[in-house]
Amino acid sequence: MNSQVASVGAYIADCLQVCLGYGRMLVEDIPADKFFRLPQANMNHPAFLLGHITLSADQALAAIGRPELGTTPEGYRDLFGIGSECVDEAGRYPPKDEIVAYYGQRHEQAIDALHRTPEEVFQGENPAEGQLREMFPTVGAVVNFGLNCHHMAHLGQISAWRRVMGLGPVLNL
Repeated sequence: MNSQVASVGAYIADCLQVCLGYGRMLVEDIPADKFFRLPQANMNHPAFLLGHITLSADQALAAIGRPELGTTPEGYRDLFGIGSECVDEAGRYPPKDEIVAYYGQRHEQAIDALHRTPEEVFQGENPAEGQLREMFPTVGAVVNFGLNCHHMAHLGQISAWRRVMGLGPVLNL
Protein backbone atom coordinates (compact mmCIF):
# COMPACT_ATOMS: atom_id res chain seq x y z
CA MET A 1 0.00 0.00 0.00
CA ASN A 2 1.32 3.43 -0.93
CA SER A 3 1.51 5.67 2.10
CA GLN A 4 1.71 8.86 0.07
CA VAL A 5 -1.45 10.86 -0.47
CA ALA A 6 -1.95 12.11 -4.01
CA SER A 7 -2.88 15.72 -4.55
CA VAL A 8 -6.30 16.89 -5.66
CA GLY A 9 -4.72 17.87 -8.98
CA ALA A 10 -3.36 14.35 -9.46
CA TYR A 11 -6.75 12.79 -8.75
CA ILE A 12 -8.44 15.08 -11.26
CA ALA A 13 -5.67 14.54 -13.82
CA ASP A 14 -5.81 10.75 -13.52
CA CYS A 15 -9.53 10.74 -14.22
CA LEU A 16 -9.09 13.22 -17.07
CA GLN A 17 -6.48 10.94 -18.65
CA VAL A 18 -9.13 8.19 -18.80
CA CYS A 19 -11.70 10.59 -20.29
CA LEU A 20 -9.22 11.78 -22.91
CA GLY A 21 -8.29 8.24 -23.92
CA TYR A 22 -11.93 7.24 -24.22
CA GLY A 23 -12.76 10.39 -26.19
CA ARG A 24 -9.97 9.68 -28.66
CA MET A 25 -11.18 6.10 -29.12
CA LEU A 26 -14.74 7.30 -29.75
CA VAL A 27 -13.79 9.63 -32.60
CA GLU A 28 -10.80 7.85 -34.12
CA ASP A 29 -12.71 5.85 -36.74
CA ILE A 30 -15.43 8.38 -37.51
CA PRO A 31 -15.09 9.44 -41.15
CA ALA A 32 -14.42 13.18 -41.46
CA ASP A 33 -17.49 13.66 -43.68
CA LYS A 34 -19.75 12.14 -40.98
CA PHE A 35 -18.22 14.00 -38.01
CA PHE A 36 -20.69 16.88 -38.43
CA ARG A 37 -23.82 14.90 -39.28
CA LEU A 38 -27.03 14.79 -37.27
CA PRO A 39 -28.76 11.47 -37.90
CA GLN A 40 -31.91 12.56 -36.06
CA ALA A 41 -33.41 15.49 -34.20
CA ASN A 42 -32.33 16.30 -30.65
CA MET A 43 -28.81 14.88 -31.00
CA ASN A 44 -25.45 16.60 -31.03
CA HIS A 45 -22.70 15.48 -33.39
CA PRO A 46 -19.10 14.72 -32.37
CA ALA A 47 -17.73 17.96 -33.84
CA PHE A 48 -19.98 20.03 -31.60
CA LEU A 49 -19.48 17.84 -28.55
CA LEU A 50 -15.66 17.75 -28.69
CA GLY A 51 -15.50 21.49 -29.25
CA HIS A 52 -17.86 22.06 -26.33
CA ILE A 53 -15.95 19.72 -24.00
CA THR A 54 -12.71 21.48 -24.84
CA LEU A 55 -14.10 24.90 -23.93
CA SER A 56 -14.53 23.44 -20.44
CA ALA A 57 -10.82 22.59 -20.40
CA ASP A 58 -10.05 26.22 -21.25
CA GLN A 59 -12.27 27.34 -18.36
CA ALA A 60 -10.62 24.87 -15.98
CA LEU A 61 -7.17 26.14 -16.92
CA ALA A 62 -8.32 29.68 -16.15
CA ALA A 63 -9.79 28.55 -12.82
CA ILE A 64 -6.44 27.08 -11.69
CA GLY A 65 -4.62 30.26 -12.66
CA ARG A 66 -3.27 29.15 -16.04
CA PRO A 67 -5.49 31.05 -18.52
CA GLU A 68 -2.60 31.45 -20.98
CA LEU A 69 -2.77 27.69 -21.65
CA GLY A 70 -6.45 27.85 -22.56
CA THR A 71 -6.46 30.32 -25.42
CA THR A 72 -9.65 29.50 -27.29
CA PRO A 73 -9.44 29.66 -31.10
CA GLU A 74 -11.39 32.49 -32.69
CA GLY A 75 -15.05 31.63 -33.26
CA TYR A 76 -15.05 28.53 -31.07
CA ARG A 77 -17.15 30.09 -28.29
CA ASP A 78 -19.84 31.01 -30.80
CA LEU A 79 -19.82 27.52 -32.32
CA PHE A 80 -19.46 25.39 -29.19
CA GLY A 81 -20.34 27.49 -26.15
CA ILE A 82 -23.31 27.15 -23.85
CA GLY A 83 -26.43 28.10 -25.78
CA SER A 84 -24.87 27.42 -29.20
CA GLU A 85 -27.00 25.37 -31.53
CA CYS A 86 -25.58 22.16 -32.99
CA VAL A 87 -26.45 22.05 -36.69
CA ASP A 88 -25.86 19.73 -39.62
CA GLU A 89 -24.33 22.24 -42.00
CA ALA A 90 -21.35 21.62 -44.28
CA GLY A 91 -18.55 24.11 -43.70
CA ARG A 92 -19.94 25.56 -40.47
CA TYR A 93 -17.39 23.85 -38.21
CA PRO A 94 -13.61 23.54 -38.40
CA PRO A 95 -12.32 20.28 -39.93
CA LYS A 96 -12.37 17.10 -37.84
CA ASP A 97 -8.57 17.00 -37.53
CA GLU A 98 -8.48 20.54 -36.13
CA ILE A 99 -11.19 19.88 -33.54
CA VAL A 100 -9.64 16.57 -32.45
CA ALA A 101 -6.18 18.17 -32.20
CA TYR A 102 -7.60 21.04 -30.10
CA TYR A 103 -9.35 18.53 -27.85
CA GLY A 104 -6.20 16.49 -27.29
CA GLN A 105 -3.84 19.42 -26.89
CA ARG A 106 -5.99 21.29 -24.38
CA HIS A 107 -6.63 18.24 -22.25
CA GLU A 108 -2.97 17.21 -22.27
CA GLN A 109 -2.09 20.75 -21.16
CA ALA A 110 -4.71 20.50 -18.43
CA ILE A 111 -3.31 17.17 -17.20
CA ASP A 112 0.17 18.65 -16.98
CA ALA A 113 -1.07 21.86 -15.32
CA LEU A 114 -3.14 19.94 -12.76
CA HIS A 115 -0.06 18.05 -11.61
CA ARG A 116 1.79 21.36 -11.17
CA THR A 117 -0.97 23.28 -9.42
CA PRO A 118 -0.41 23.99 -5.72
CA GLU A 119 -2.89 22.30 -3.41
CA GLU A 120 -4.18 25.59 -2.00
CA VAL A 121 -5.45 26.63 -5.45
CA PHE A 122 -7.96 23.76 -5.42
CA GLN A 123 -9.23 24.89 -2.00
CA GLY A 124 -9.96 28.42 -3.27
CA GLU A 125 -13.43 29.70 -4.01
CA ASN A 126 -14.93 28.77 -7.36
CA PRO A 127 -14.58 31.91 -9.52
CA ALA A 128 -17.94 31.29 -11.22
CA GLU A 129 -21.01 32.97 -9.84
CA GLY A 130 -24.52 31.79 -9.14
CA GLN A 131 -25.68 28.21 -9.34
CA LEU A 132 -22.34 26.81 -10.48
CA ARG A 133 -20.65 28.19 -7.37
CA GLU A 134 -23.48 26.92 -5.17
CA MET A 135 -23.11 23.40 -6.58
CA PHE A 136 -19.29 23.46 -6.64
CA PRO A 137 -17.99 25.95 -4.06
CA THR A 138 -14.26 25.31 -4.57
CA VAL A 139 -11.93 25.49 -7.56
CA GLY A 140 -11.15 21.79 -7.13
CA ALA A 141 -14.80 20.82 -7.21
CA VAL A 142 -15.69 22.87 -10.29
CA VAL A 143 -12.54 21.83 -12.17
CA ASN A 144 -13.22 18.16 -11.41
CA PHE A 145 -16.79 18.54 -12.60
CA GLY A 146 -15.83 20.35 -15.81
CA LEU A 147 -12.94 18.13 -16.77
CA ASN A 148 -14.41 14.79 -15.76
CA CYS A 149 -18.15 14.62 -15.05
CA HIS A 150 -19.19 17.07 -17.77
CA HIS A 151 -16.64 15.51 -20.11
CA MET A 152 -17.91 11.94 -19.65
CA ALA A 153 -21.55 13.00 -19.97
CA HIS A 154 -20.84 14.39 -23.43
CA LEU A 155 -18.67 11.41 -24.40
CA GLY A 156 -21.74 9.31 -23.64
CA GLN A 157 -23.60 11.38 -26.23
CA ILE A 158 -20.88 10.59 -28.78
CA SER A 159 -21.21 6.90 -27.90
CA ALA A 160 -24.97 7.07 -28.51
CA TRP A 161 -24.39 9.00 -31.77
CA ARG A 162 -22.04 6.22 -32.90
CA ARG A 163 -24.77 3.63 -32.35
CA VAL A 164 -27.32 5.61 -34.35
CA MET A 165 -24.75 6.05 -37.15
CA GLY A 166 -24.08 2.29 -37.20
CA LEU A 167 -20.49 2.54 -35.92
CA GLY A 168 -20.94 0.48 -32.76
CA PRO A 169 -19.15 0.65 -29.43
CA VAL A 170 -15.42 1.18 -28.89
CA LEU A 171 -15.29 -0.71 -25.60
CA ASN A 172 -16.62 -4.20 -25.04
CA LEU A 173 -17.26 -4.17 -21.32
